[in-house]
Amino acid sequence: MSQESTSILIIYTGGTIGMVNDPKTGSLAPFDFGHMRKQVPEVNNFAFNIETITFKKVVDSSNITPEIWIHLAELIEKNYHKYDGFVILHGTDTMAYSAAALSFLLENLGKPVVFTGSQLPIGTLRTDGKENFISAIEIAAATKDGQPIVPEVSVFFENMLYRGNRTTKHNADYFDAFRSYNYPELAKAGIDISYNYSAICYPVIKKDIKVYNKLDPNVAILQIFPGIQPSVVDAIVNIKGLKGLVLETYGSGNAPTLDWFTEKIKYAIDRGVVVLSVTQCNAGSVNMGKYATSLGLLNAGVINGKNITTETAVAKLMFLLGQKYNKEQIKEYLLKSLRGEINA
Repeated sequence: MSQESTSILIIYTGGTIGMVNDPKTGSLAPFDFGHMRKQVPEVNNFAFNIETITFKKVVDSSNITPEIWIHLAELIEKNYHKYDGFVILHGTDTMAYSAAALSFLLENLGKPVVFTGSQLPIGTLRTDGKENFISAIEIAAATKDGQPIVPEVSVFFENMLYRGNRTTKHNADYFDAFRSYNYPELAKAGIDISYNYSAICYPVIKKDIKVYNKLDPNVAILQIFPGIQPSVVDAIVNIKGLKGLVLETYGSGNAPTLDWFTEKIKYAIDRGVVVLSVTQCNAGSVNMGKYATSLGLLNAGVINGKNITTETAVAKLMFLLGQKYNKEQIKEYLLKSLRGEINA
């Protein structure tokens, strides 16, 4: 495929990357991506057809909601056959959640969907935004033997490309804001972009894309800690309408062996709440039953989250609950890799 025939769609949701100085007020304000080639003249070096969609009301990533994830999925569905790749510009705070959610909403994805952003506004002198933006476009357009090189949802930041549902934001102060602790990078950008082909998910059988538009946000996170009180657990497990609970446990899935704690978790499970155990550690995996301190939860019906990230656990639960699967189906899907989000 020639560069001239390659089309890339940029979707600007909001976030730091799209900020420039307003000459009238001197403050930072979102710039018009319709004038992208003027603001980022380096883009003119691409021969691609690059078009943009900007949210009517740009959204700070702290205000991202499941409804916005569905809107993004529908935008991609609407434009899927018009473009060869997609770049989503997004604030960093919830980018890992959004990338994970899109990975589940876009089944049989056969084109690149690259999330990126920046730690400094694109209109500032030392911005990391231009390099992230330009590299993300190049990755979204990259092909080999006429096929997309990275046909999955990914996150590009500070020279590294990661699987979207394997990322977490680990740094608020430096440009290397993201990490993928339990899965290797998909690519590294240096003088050239070097792709890790063995880590990229390629479809065995090509199917038409299937886009989902249902998510159930009735999910909560409970992080255990030394001295946690019964009233804290009660407040979470008794949330009205709660259907899914991400339980952040110690190490490989360990938790207090106090009778009251196990009983309250079992009470939630008996009421129909799906409880998924994830580790508080950045790297590693839940291995329920390895230690006696995880047996109580295992026997109560807590599901082993393996090495899924908290962000992806939240998105996956919302996705599975949104499809109205029964509890046994949800358990089955949580234990298997749907989009490369866990080591099955």
